[in-house]
Amino acid sequence: MLSLLHRLGKSARAMAAVTAALALAACQPTSGPAVGPAIDTNAPVPVALLVPAGSGQASDELLARSLQNAARLAISDLGNVRIDLRVYSTAAQPGQAQAMATRAIDEGAKIILGPVFAQEANAAGVVAAARGVNVLAFSNNPDIAGGNVFILGPTFQNTATRLAGYAVRQGKRRIMVVHDQNAAGLLGRAAIEQGVARAGGQVVGVGSYAFSQNGVVQAAPQIVAQARAASADAVFLTADTAGALPLVTQLLSDNGLGPAATQFIGLTRWDIPQATLSLPGVQGGWFALPDPNLYQQYQNRYMAAFGEAPHPISGLAYDGIAAIGALVKQGRANALTSSALTTNAGFVGVNGIFRLRSDGLNERGLAIAQVRGGQAVVVDPAPRSFGGAGF
Repeated sequence: MLSLLHRLGKSARAMAAVTAALALAACQPTSGPAVGPAIDTNAPVPVALLVPAGSGQASDELLARSLQNAARLAISDLGNVRIDLRVYSTAAQPGQAQAMATRAIDEGAKIILGPVFAQEANAAGVVAAARGVNVLAFSNNPDIAGGNVFILGPTFQNTATRLAGYAVRQGKRRIMVVHDQNAAGLLGRAAIEQGVARAGGQVVGVGSYAFSQNGVVQAAPQIVAQARAASADAVFLTADTAGALPLVTQLLSDNGLGPAATQFIGLTRWDIPQATLSLPGVQGGWFALPDPNLYQQYQNRYMAAFGEAPHPISGLAYDGIAAIGALVKQGRANALTSSALTTNAGFVGVNGIFRLRSDGLNERGLAIAQVRGGQAVVVDPAPRSFGGAGF
């Protein structure tokens, strides 16, 4: 129990950052999609990469290095496409991100890749909008997306839609949502409700718990009773591995709600850290993840090139360069405009297929995995095109 309290405390601090980020919607660029600058098709294309180096935090330095390495690995895969990558350090601060975005554009950047954190990306997006430059941020916060800011991070909406579609196809049509009583939990609940509606399923109940150990303990029996009364085929959970997931799944199972009658579905990754997969409460559960075969290839190549494992977020930098390179390869001066970035065919990166939407969000082709015997076993592969499963 003590280890869980420690986990919940760490996650609570992260959720506080999410809550603060929600307020950014009011200051996001609202001038409509940026047209984007023309590029010289006969010269290397200047691309700015904004990374969180300089904050004084070792974790930010590791992330910054991993993002830069991933971007350079992607550039090496582009063949004859020439990218002039210019790296700028933001110190993980919105003000510095804004200053670096301004400097990058002054120095000729035609597009900005990054930053990571929502507040940084919002600040960079505001100044870039005024200069007609698009931003491919590594954030997954939908509230900063729109105008000239596109987010590359996986979104709750995309994940919920994929999982709900699979669940309904497997006959799990009566779904109960169980969420944390915090900002992320409420966002997750909304995404699940929308995903289930799109898939043709029915949300038959909503349960929640205070974001604490005692809150989960007190709420579990009521959630189980509610799921049974509603004849729920599945329980769709917003909890993550760093927060309530280990405890809530165990207590729901202990109170008689288990995979034999009710399918557990997770909105978040259950395989990070890997040890989560051995927990009794998650056995039989479903969750979504990027194409594991493609990502394993990326991990192997990264380790061979740089002698260390890539940061889990670093693949977004590779994906961003892959998208930019695919567009520049077409040899058009308007390759980096908003209309080009939102091509319906999408792109292929180390996380699988993805495409950017005109509202600044993204769609990613995800695999569905089931936890079996402490392993994540793919039960529905990631689609290879946007006419595949989940789309």
